[in-house]
Amino acid sequence: MNHDEAESRVNELVDQINSHRRAYYEGNTVLISDAEYDALMKELEHLENQFPELVTGDSPTQTVGGQANVTFSPVTHLERMMSLDNVFDKDELTTWIQKTTNKKLLVELKIDGLAINLRYEKGRLVSAATRGDGVVGEDVTQNVLTIKSIPQKLDGENHPDQVEIRGEIYFPVKEFQELNASLIEQGKAPFANPRNSASGSLRQKDSAVTASRPLQMLVHGIGAWPTNPAKTQSETYEILKDWGLPTSTRVKVLDTTEQVIQYIDDFEKQRHSLEHEIDGVVIKVDDLQEQVELGFTSRAPRWAIAYKYAPEQVNTKLLDIRVSVGRTGRATPYAVVEPVKVAGSVVEFATLHNQDVVKAKGVLIGDTIVIRKAGDVIPEILGPVVELRTGNERAFVMPTGCPDCGSTLRAMSEGDIDLRCPNSESCPAQLRERIAFIGSRGVLDIEALGEVTAIELCKDILKNDAELFALTQDQLMTADYFKKKDGTPAEVTIKLLKNLEDAKTRPLWRILVALNIRHVGPVASRSLSTQFGSLEAIFGATKEELESIDGVGGIIADSLVEWFQIDWHKNIVKRWNECGAQTATPNFQGPRSAEGIFSGKTIVVTGTLVEMTREQAEEAIISRGGKASGSVSKNTSFVVAGPGAGSKLTKAEELGVKILDELDFKSLLSKSD
Repeated sequence: MNHDEAESRVNELVDQINSHRRAYYEGNTVLISDAEYDALMKELEHLENQFPELVTGDSPTQTVGGQANVTFSPVTHLERMMSLDNVFDKDELTTWIQKTTNKKLLVELKIDGLAINLRYEKGRLVSAATRGDGVVGEDVTQNVLTIKSIPQKLDGENHPDQVEIRGEIYFPVKEFQELNASLIEQGKAPFANPRNSASGSLRQKDSAVTASRPLQMLVHGIGAWPTNPAKTQSETYEILKDWGLPTSTRVKVLDTTEQVIQYIDDFEKQRHSLEHEIDGVVIKVDDLQEQVELGFTSRAPRWAIAYKYAPEQVNTKLLDIRVSVGRTGRATPYAVVEPVKVAGSVVEFATLHNQDVVKAKGVLIGDTIVIRKAGDVIPEILGPVVELRTGNERAFVMPTGCPDCGSTLRAMSEGDIDLRCPNSESCPAQLRERIAFIGSRGVLDIEALGEVTAIELCKDILKNDAELFALTQDQLMTADYFKKKDGTPAEVTIKLLKNLEDAKTRPLWRILVALNIRHVGPVASRSLSTQFGSLEAIFGATKEELESIDGVGGIIADSLVEWFQIDWHKNIVKRWNECGAQTATPNFQGPRSAEGIFSGKTIVVTGTLVEMTREQAEEAIISRGGKASGSVSKNTSFVVAGPGAGSKLTKAEELGVKILDELDFKSLLSKSD
C-alpha cells in the first residue's frame, strides 16, 4: 500500500471508529460487534505504525471513549481516565510481558460493564462520573448513591483530602436474565446484554429507576491520589478494601508468564458461571514505582494490558425466520442467519422460542442483528441494530398450520403461550424428534441413534415409537443409508442393533424419560422409579399418589395420568416390554426409606469418578434419602468432586461448601450398607 492509499484508508478508519464510539459511549447503541471493532482498531494501529506521519489528534489510537452526554452535567476528572491496550493471543501477551517487566504481575478479571470514577473528599463521596472522553465524563452522582455496595462514607480514619476510585459498574447475570424475561412478558424489548442494561440503568433521569435495578460495582484502580502509602497495586486494593469499597476476591499476584496464562485459561472455562460477564483478563505490573517509570501512551498505560477472550457476541444478517416442530409438538420459530463465527464455532441458526419473543425482540427479516453464543448453549438473538435498517425488512408471521403435517397449530391448555401441533401420533416431525431424543446421552445413550439416523429411520422404516426395539437388520437394509454399496450391512446398522440391545437394560428411570412424557425429566423419573419400581406401578398410581412424591407435584402427575390414558401410548410400553426393555427394576424390594444417611441433604457430584459413574453416584445419593442436584448453592450439603471438576468445584470453594473426594464418598456409602 502506497502513502496515498494508506492516507485514504486511515481517514476512513478514523471516521468509522469514531462513529462507532459515539454510538457506544453516547448513544448506548452497538452498531458492530466487539470483534469487528477490534479488527478496525488493529488495522488502524498497523497503518499508523507504517506511516507515523498520518497519526492525527482525533485518531482513536490517541483518544479515549466518547464525549459527555448533554443529558447529564459534565464532570472533569482530577486525573485522566485511560483506556487499555488489548492482546488477543498468548504469544502477543508473552511478548508484552517480556518487554515490560520481570517483576510480579497482578491479574484480575475484565468485567464487561460501565467504567465509573468515584471522587471522595475526606472520606465522603462527592461525585460519581462516567468515563466520557477520559477527561470529561457525565455526572451520575444521584444515581450512584442508590447503589448499596458503593459506600457514601469510607470506613476508617485519616482519609486523603481527595482521591479518585475507579471501577466497573455491572448488572449481575442472573438478575439480568430475570429482567429480560420480565420485559419480554410485558411485551417490551429486552436489553441486548448486561453491559447495556448497566449503562441504561445508570443513565436514568429518575434515580428511582436506577434504585430498582440491582447494580453492583467492583474496584479496579485509582485516579488522583497524591499520598498513596502503598508500594504495589495489590497493597492499594487492600487499603480500598479496608475502606469498605467493593473489591474482587479473584485478584491474584503472580510470578511467571505461565501462571498468568493458567489464570486466563481457568477463568475462560468458568466465565459462564460467574456472577458478572467478563470479556477477558487484565494484567498489570504490580509495583507502583515501576508503573510510574513505564508511564503512558496518549490513551493507555504501558504497565497494563487486557487479554481479550474470543467474542461471544457478533453482528450478522437475519435471512429468514422459519418454524420447527419438536418432540412434544411445540412449534418454535427459529432464525436463519448469515453464517458467522462466534465463540469458536460457526452459527447458522438461532432459536426465537415463540411468536411473542419474536415480537418482543423487535427483529424483522432482513435486519442486521446481534447474536450471542455463550459457551455451548444454543445461539440467541439479542435484538436488531435498528440504525442499520434500509426499509426493505419485513415482519415475521406465525403460520397457522404445522409445517410438517399441516395440522392446525393451537395452544393445548389455557394460558399456554406456545402453539403446538396436536397430531402427536402421526406428525413426522414429532416422531423424528422423539426418536432422536431417545438416543441422546441423557436418555438411553444409543450412540448410533443420532439426529441423522433418526431422520433416516423415520422416512420409511419406523412408523411409531413402539417399533424401535423391534427393529431388525432386514428392515434397516431396505434403506440405502443402512447398507454399503455391495449390499452388506453398513457399520451404523451393526452398531445400532447392538446399541438397541444394550439400551434394553438401562435403569428404569431412563426408560421412563425415553417415553417423551411432557414435563417428566430425569429428576422426577428417578424419584418415581425409586418409589414404584415399574412402569406398570407408576401408571397404575392415582394422581394423589404421584404428586406426593418428592420432585413430582401436580403438573407432572397430571401429565403422567393423561399420557397413559391414550391407547397408542399404552402400546409403546407394551411393545417395548415384549421386546425385552427393562420396564421394571430387577429384584425391586420397595422404596428405600427416606431416612437414609443422606436424608434432607442436597449433594452435587462433579468431575470424573474412577470407580463409579456419576449416574451411579447420584443413584446412591437418592436411594439413601438425599437429593442429587446439578448446581452448587449455599444450600448444598457437600460436593463430591472427581478429577476434572471445574466451575462447580470453584463455586463450592467460594461458598465454603464441604468437598469430598471419591474415597471419602465411598466411605460414607459403605457405612450405610
